[in-house]
Amino acid sequence: MMFTSLFRFFHPLKKTILPLFFCVPMCALAQVPAASHEVPNTLEQRLKACTSCHGKDGRATSDGYYPRIAGKPEGYLFNQLKNFRDGKRTYPLMTYMVGNMSDVYLQEIAQYFSAQHPPYSAPQNVDTVAAVLARGRALVQQGDQLKKLPACVSCHGEKMTGVAPFIPGLLGLPRDYIVAQLGAWQTGSRHANAPDCMEQIARRLQPQDIYAVSAWLAAQNMPADAVAINARDLPNVKFPLECGSASPKTVTP
Repeated sequence: MMFTSLFRFFHPLKKTILPLFFCVPMCALAQVPAASHEVPNTLEQRLKACTSCHGKDGRATSDGYYPRIAGKPEGYLFNQLKNFRDGKRTYPLMTYMVGNMSDVYLQEIAQYFSAQHPPYSAPQNVDTVAAVLARGRALVQQGDQLKKLPACVSCHGEKMTGVAPFIPGLLGLPRDYIVAQLGAWQTGSRHANAPDCMEQIARRLQPQDIYAVSAWLAAQNMPADAVAINARDLPNVKFPLECGSASPKTVTP
């Protein structure tokens, strides 16, 4: 009854009252100046999308899945960004982000993260038996002649910190990431420039080998000078396999 009476009271005035009711809040908002928030036009700001997954400065962590990209050789990072863009590596989020980027901009991204050197996170606490870690260490440092597997150190550097400009370090990476990438090479969902040496190596690895290598790598402390060796400092370097992404012709002076 009360609502009916109110309606009858306001009904003759609705043409004047209702616009007033709606105008009050809207007019009030119109009088509030928009907050000025100027986003800095810097490369660091534009790469926030990268650091949302890879961590501040690209440092990531030793746990989880996303790899550390900080301090990786510039040529390696550039190649991987191109591979995502061109479909040689498949990860929907990365493909979406770089799908329309030019080589020039991808080079800028690679240069930026290559120049970052934040501290490394503590290694993963790998829960596995000593025999597995021993097998992983042997594959990394000595390889396996019977399986025609070269030692990882023969390409990635004696300290496994990489060889600039094209070969990445493998320490400080999450174990799950290492397993996933070796599996991607085995199944053909990850490619590099031909001849693809990592695909050849991955296909010779048994599941227990991948388990051992990934466990040993993830459990290692970083050396004090955790930077990639420059290939120019190794004029006589000889890789056990020819790699299209890092051939001797490319990395020697």
